[in-house]
Amino acid sequence: MYRFEEAYQGWQEKRFTQEEAAHLLGVSDRTFRRYLLDYKEQGLAGLVDARWGQISHRKAPVNEAIEITELYSKKYFGWNVRHFASFYWRIHKGTRSYTWIKTTLQNAGLVEKASKKGPHRKRRERAPAKGMMIHQDGSTHQWVEGESWDLIITFDDADSEHYSMFFIEEEGTTSSFRGIKETIEKQGIFCSFYTDRGSHYWYTPEADWPVDKTQFTQVRRGLHQLGISMIPAYSPEARGRCERQFRTHQGRLPNELSAMGIRTMREANRYLREVYMPAFNAEFMVTPYSDKSAFVPWNNIMSLDDVLCEHFERTVGKDNCVSFENLKLQIPKDDHRCHYMRAKVRVHRYFSDELAIFHGPRKLADYDNRGKIKLPADNQEIAIAA
Repeated sequence: MYRFEEAYQGWQEKRFTQEEAAHLLGVSDRTFRRYLLDYKEQGLAGLVDARWGQISHRKAPVNEAIEITELYSKKYFGWNVRHFASFYWRIHKGTRSYTWIKTTLQNAGLVEKASKKGPHRKRRERAPAKGMMIHQDGSTHQWVEGESWDLIITFDDADSEHYSMFFIEEEGTTSSFRGIKETIEKQGIFCSFYTDRGSHYWYTPEADWPVDKTQFTQVRRGLHQLGISMIPAYSPEARGRCERQFRTHQGRLPNELSAMGIRTMREANRYLREVYMPAFNAEFMVTPYSDKSAFVPWNNIMSLDDVLCEHFERTVGKDNCVSFENLKLQIPKDDHRCHYMRAKVRVHRYFSDELAIFHGPRKLADYDNRGKIKLPADNQEIAIAA
């Protein structure tokens, strides 16, 4: 009120324009003119917002706030708010927003307010299309009381969709093959596989040394035969997307398994497959940058012509061309990548001296023996790398 009177008097004495008086009050000049009309008709009382002191028609009833605090404290105490809200909507058919639930629990002293966030960091951009990069990792945790199992997850970098989740006694080659197999059976052959440097994925000559890319583990041999490239991660930060997935699972799964009375691995795996994974995907999947898919149907990959031919690995140049025996093979534009610069590709040379370029399991183009593109490869049969 005091500031308005000061601005009003300055305007009356022509020391301020309406714009300057409005700036003094921190409002627009249009709002200041409305203030002038209200002040002329009702005095200072006309400047008071009539909404002050009124109860919003959207305010939740007191008994609803009591019900949700009792539900949380008696049955779900210790759950993080995001998980509780998800379970509240899905199991208890709640309709209140996450912000209302969090505020209500914080006001009741059941949940602490989060500390200030750390420094800003830029996340690695996701793969643009589904099937371009698949993550796999395992986490040892006490998922049910008194039992430590390994949870193996296999998910898509493009949208975080989980294709495979299961508990096992110990992570290893068998569990890796199982996750890969379940993913391929659901979606198809993918382009690349991103993992840590576990011994079942990579040979590492010395601790903390780079992986040996000349020796193949069983997992790498199988993926190589399918034309899938493997990418090693050299730090926890490099696997940040995977680490965040496990942080969510470790915060949610033990609570859900306990709430459902699940105690055995068999029951837990069934719950993962039928309930948890579909619900998790529905809540946490994001929209990929591209609506195209890089997956190749697994039952269409076998072609003897592409197995029984010469294979040559090449690196794509800056002009999206591959140099091969004095030829320049131009890679055509497609919907799966903006470009293929510096990508590792395979050149296939057939009996007829005709050529083809593959990126992972996907054929990019066919060429005659002079290096001229024959036909677009989008609808051609996909082949396997030997």
